[in-house]
Amino acid sequence: MTIQEVAIRLVELCRQGKIFEAVQEFYGGDIESIEPAHAPTKSAKGLANVIAKGQQFASMIEETHGGSFSDPIVCGRYFSVAMTLDATFKGMGRMSFEEICVYEVKDGKIVFEQFFF
Repeated sequence: MTIQEVAIRLVELCRQGKIFEAVQEFYGGDIESIEPAHAPTKSAKGLANVIAKGQQFASMIEETHGGSFSDPIVCGRYFSVAMTLDATFKGMGRMSFEEICVYEVKDGKIVFEQFFF
C-alpha cells in the first residue's frame, strides 16, 4: 500500500470506531508512540506496549459524546490527521480534546506516531 492508501484506510477505520483494528492492521512491531508530557498516558515503544497504552486510555472513558477525524494530509513518508474527542472521563468529568496526530510510514506499516494537544 502507498502512504496515501494507508492514511485513507486508517482514517476510515477510525471514523468507524475501529481504532484497535487499525492498530492491528497498520502498526509495525517496533512502533514508537510519543505523547505530550501533560498527557494522561505515557509514550510507548513496541506494538504490545502501544496497544496497552491505547487500552489504558480507552478504559478511562466513561462515555463518548462525539468526535471526528479529518482527512489525512500526506507529505513524503508522513501523514497527519486532526482529531477531536468529546468524552466523559472516569473521575474527571466531561472534556473535549483537539489534537494533531502525525504518523510515519515505512514499507506499508506505521512505525512512528506523535500526538500534539
